[in-house]
This record gives sequence, structure tokens and C-alpha cells, in this order.
Amino acid sequence: MSDEPLADFGGKTPLQMANKPHIDWLAKHGQTGRLITVPETMHPGSEIANMAVLGYDVEKVYDGRGVLEAASMGVELQPGDLALRCNLLTIENRILKNHSAGHISSEEASELIHFLDEKLGSEQVKFYPGVSYRHLLVIKNGIKDLKCTPPHDVPGTPFEDVLVNANSTEAISTAHLLNELILKSQELLENHPVNQKRKNSGKEVANSIWPWSPGYKPQMPTLKEMFGIKKSAVISAVDLVQGIGVYAGMEVIHVEGVTGLYDTNYEGKAQATMEALKTNDFVYLHIEASDEAGHEGDVELKTKTIEYLDQRVVKYILEETQKMDEPVAIAILPDHPTPCALKTHTRESVPFVIYKPGIESDEVEVYDEFSVKNGSVGLLKGDQFIRKFLEI
Repeated sequence: MSDEPLADFGGKTPLQMANKPHIDWLAKHGQTGRLITVPETMHPGSEIANMAVLGYDVEKVYDGRGVLEAASMGVELQPGDLALRCNLLTIENRILKNHSAGHISSEEASELIHFLDEKLGSEQVKFYPGVSYRHLLVIKNGIKDLKCTPPHDVPGTPFEDVLVNANSTEAISTAHLLNELILKSQELLENHPVNQKRKNSGKEVANSIWPWSPGYKPQMPTLKEMFGIKKSAVISAVDLVQGIGVYAGMEVIHVEGVTGLYDTNYEGKAQATMEALKTNDFVYLHIEASDEAGHEGDVELKTKTIEYLDQRVVKYILEETQKMDEPVAIAILPDHPTPCALKTHTRESVPFVIYKPGIESDEVEVYDEFSVKNGSVGLLKGDQFIRKFLEI
């Protein structure tokens, strides 16, 4: 939800424009600062940033987004299995138009992915359906030394310019196979009934796959092993965040009606969080809506998603935790900025607030990207944030 000043909106960010009294209350009664979630050496992906928020040394343990999607789907990777995130997306006049096929529904996408697995799957190649446009491709004995382009980084680019490239001679055959799958998927998907129906309804078509973020099964310690958190849970609509939860040893809680978009089930997520706090020491609630609005470049929608977060999630959690017998610590922060002007992620530090009943507050009165620069906690990196939150 963090952003950059927008000239067309008086130089303000969506966080500054949003009416968010409950988040601001936390800032006024808590301690604030900034967190660097993406190392200079790494791409500012959601998986890297969320792992960093949880205190992982991402440069050591990160091994691609696909493996996290696999874990969330319950796909057990074998030695040598190369897992890749596999988007369904829209290509128009050979231009990569968007990364999400117009936020295709999971039902439509599942039909397309099963169709592709039937036509293109083999002993070596396997497609697994996920949520909306986010799916999984597993290549047996694939070589991960590849240059793959995240599709949300290159809207408006000729797709041929950003096909998979091998970084070594060993990876050439894997790169060739992946590019062949992309081109064959375009032939197969173009006239599929799902896409014909979407086209007739004026929707974007899912006429290509896009594999990226390759990796093998990672070796990640659990939150219990790292920080002594006995029981923890994660709530998210996004496969990769659920996958992080699996490797982190967290209970993955599924909430009906979550979409990863502005129309997600905010109330259901808030209620599930409070229910999870009855049996867990630590709950990680992830809401994707503001990120997707940033990718769309929709300032008004992004501002609205922050207001939804405030009114439909934070308000309820604040009220309910204050009724509990034991004090509950609350932290709010983005994983990374997604500026509306850029429509993609950046590696700028993110603003955070940590609130604990009885905590000595700092001078910050409201929560945004700039107010927290005056916060008492300062600029953190690595596992400093999670340790501060957990008071380790």
C-alpha cells in the first residue's frame, strides 16, 4: 500500500489521502519506523519481501516463487524438480498486455490449465492449477540457471523480447522447452471456449502462459526454530504467501470468498484472524488488494482498498483484541511499495507501526510513508523488525 507522491493528487500518496482513523490510532499510540524488505541484490518480488518481513535471510534461503506456490498447493517436489510460477496472461498484437488475463476467475483458469496439461503435459512437464492467473509448472530435471522476466514488470513489451534465456549451456534445453511451451500454449488457448466466451463478454483473454521464477525445493527453517514461536498461522488469498507459511511451519488458514483483489472477503479474514489468535501465538494476515490496485495504476481504487483495510479489518481486530484477557501486539506494514505511476514493485523501504498495550508511543500522529521517518524505531533491515515486534 505504500507509494510515491502523485502530482495529479496534490503530491500525496494513497496512504496520505485515505481516511484511515484506526490505522492512524495505532500510529499515534504505537512506535513507527521503516523497514528495508528487499536486498539490493534481489528483485522486489512479493515472495522476497514477505519472507523478509518474517525475518528470513532471503539471500540465503530464497529459491524462486514456484516452489512456494507448490507448497501451498500441496505439490511435493522431488529432487531435480524445477518449479516455476506460471501466469495466464493476455498478449495482443504480440505485445504482453497484462500479467493477469484480466484477473481471470479461478474456475475459468482451472479449465484452461487442465486443458494445457492434457495437451502439453508429459513425464517431464506438469501443469497445476492455482488461484486466478497464478499457476504452477513443474519440469522434471530442469536446470534453473535461467533469465525469466516477471510479466507484471513488462506490460506493453513485445513478448518475444522477454522470452526465457539460458544463463549457461546446461540450461539451454530447459529454456528452449519453456519457450516452446509458451508458443504452443498460444496456439491452443486462442480459440478455447473459455476465451471465446470471455472475448464475447468484452473481457481480456487468457491466451498465453508465462513461466518465471524457477527454483528447487528450499531449505527454510521454521519460525519456531528461528524465533521460538510455538504456534503460528497465516491467512492469505495468495498461493506464494501460503507457501511461505508451509515452509515456515505455520498453519495455513483458508477463508471463503478471498480473491486477492479489492472485492475480497475482508470481514471473513478479520474474523479468521481473531479465531486463530485463540490457539496461535502469532498470526500473519496478508491482504493483497492494494498491491493489485497499484499494478493497475488505479489511484482511487488503491486509496479505497486502504480504507477497506482500516474500516473492515483493523477496526474489528482492534475492538476484539481489546476484549481479550492477555495483551495483543499488532503490527501493520506493506511488504513492498507498488507505486501507481510505475505499476510495479520497488525496493524502497516500507513504513511500519508496532502497537502494544502500554507501549510508550513516539511523536508520530498518522501513518504514511513520510510521517514514520520521524518515528522512534528508525530504519531497520534483516530480522530487526520481527525481533523488535516479538521483543527477542
